[in-house]
Amino acid sequence: MCEMCRRNSLARFEPSRRGVLSGAVWTMGLLLASAAGAKEMKAPPKPQNVLTPAASLERLQKGNARYVEGVSLRHDFKHEREALTGGQNPYAAVLSCADSRIAPEYAFDSGRGDLFVCRVAGNFANNESVASLEYAVAELGTPLILVLGHDACGAVSATIKSLKDNTTLPGHLSSLVEGIAPAVKAVSGQNGDTLANAIRQNVIDNVGKLSSATPILSAAVEQNKLKVVGGIYRLKDGRVEMV
Repeated sequence: MCEMCRRNSLARFEPSRRGVLSGAVWTMGLLLASAAGAKEMKAPPKPQNVLTPAASLERLQKGNARYVEGVSLRHDFKHEREALTGGQNPYAAVLSCADSRIAPEYAFDSGRGDLFVCRVAGNFANNESVASLEYAVAELGTPLILVLGHDACGAVSATIKSLKDNTTLPGHLSSLVEGIAPAVKAVSGQNGDTLANAIRQNVIDNVGKLSSATPILSAAVEQNKLKVVGGIYRLKDGRVEMV
């Protein structure tokens, strides 16, 4: 066989450069698609936390009942830590007061990775807490938000006094008054205890604010993927009364 014939014969079996590149691109596409599919199908860290809004609320209430009765579950924090190293999927989010006597994780007898908690004195929704809760809903799939007030709230009491005396609190404390003032003004002149009325109204106002917060939270509420509720923690026995 002449040299020219030998070369032509071999050329028929050698892949072209374009063919090799096309094959590599196709293979890479398959690998990327497979990786994306695996990511989407990856089981959540805590499968038991994948709940409907109604089921999430029921679980919160059952946890609080155990807490009140003093029969809390035993939580395996060691294995929970290990399971959560790769992510989180809390079944509920809580906007709570920063009061040291209020601990949502205890109050609802929850384990690590169960609750996504935002805390600020007076439990009102500021820009940062709204953004945090949007993250919980949009990125973590959290189906329930609870605005948790409590009786004898110092932040609400200070706001009432500041408005009554027409004084400005020092430092950044004035921002708390600004956030809570609408609830205090709304109950002005109502019968009953002004502090208790304002605490309740503050919870109601912030439930409404979060439910209508566009574009993320309001859309989730409209699609029945999210429920926003309110409650008041009673210091005497730890019971959370839904508002």
